[in-house]
Amino acid sequence: MHDIINPTYRHEPGARYRQLLEATRELEPISTAVVHPCDRLSLEGALEARQHGLITPLLVGPEARIRQTARDATLDITDLEIVDTPHSHAAAARAVAMVREGRASALMKGAIHTDEVMAAVVDRNLGLRTERRMSHVFALDVPHYPKPLFITDAAINIYPDLAMKRDIVQNAIDLAHALGIERPLVAILSAVETVDGKIASTIDAAALCKMAERGQITGGELEGPLAFDNAISPEAAKAKHIDSSVAGHADVLVAPDLEAANMLAKQLIYLAESQSAGIVLGARVPIMLTSRADDVLSRLASAALAQLYVHHHMRSDP
Repeated sequence: MHDIINPTYRHEPGARYRQLLEATRELEPISTAVVHPCDRLSLEGALEARQHGLITPLLVGPEARIRQTARDATLDITDLEIVDTPHSHAAAARAVAMVREGRASALMKGAIHTDEVMAAVVDRNLGLRTERRMSHVFALDVPHYPKPLFITDAAINIYPDLAMKRDIVQNAIDLAHALGIERPLVAILSAVETVDGKIASTIDAAALCKMAERGQITGGELEGPLAFDNAISPEAAKAKHIDSSVAGHADVLVAPDLEAANMLAKQLIYLAESQSAGIVLGARVPIMLTSRADDVLSRLASAALAQLYVHHHMRSDP
């Protein structure tokens, strides 16, 4: 039996995220519209990210509520810009407008539902759409895995078709590049490691690998279909006689759909002591969808991902 974790390797939980924060030390903070920061966690998270030099927060929401939240939590926001809006819906729309105006290089979700933020982002006339499909990438620090592990898409695309999966894969590869992984190893997951006409995800996996061969997906090495065990365990890959540089060593796990990705990420978080951070890519700017369950280090790591991504693209597209 092959365990989902490697019993011969372990690092301290959060160690990868501390390395991630260290990698941002020389970078300028990115201007970030914080959407409706009207509770302690979201306001405190924005201030912590500023303190670490990750972002310059622009607080977008009802000014009276934001100031009251700061007073109740004894947080100092005297030198921060507040963009007053009447309610959360208006805050999301105004934050998106600030990106379009060039005032913000990223978005951070505050005390607002993800759907409300994304509705403003995907608006066909006033949103932040690009030619690329938007998708969410989890960056997990798994203590029993020897490198960062990315899982996608666990938050945006429920049942992606092949074209959507192409963009989901490319978004994850682009994030890995921003973190200094020159050629990320991408495992396209299914329940089995052979193509089976009765399992649609195996056919999509094979097609995605062929698309990478033909230059429709660039910058990474793809393999699939792969089951989870032989994607992350060299022993499992060897037992199945899978000859691939990806099998057993994946940087990126691409799940068949949102349900599978979400369950996989949360199993690693709650059963394997993993810490999670993540951002949405494919829009004009990265979007930090922090959760109320996230601790301070996870929130900082999400901000660091966005900062590294923005600066990477500034260097790539001067």
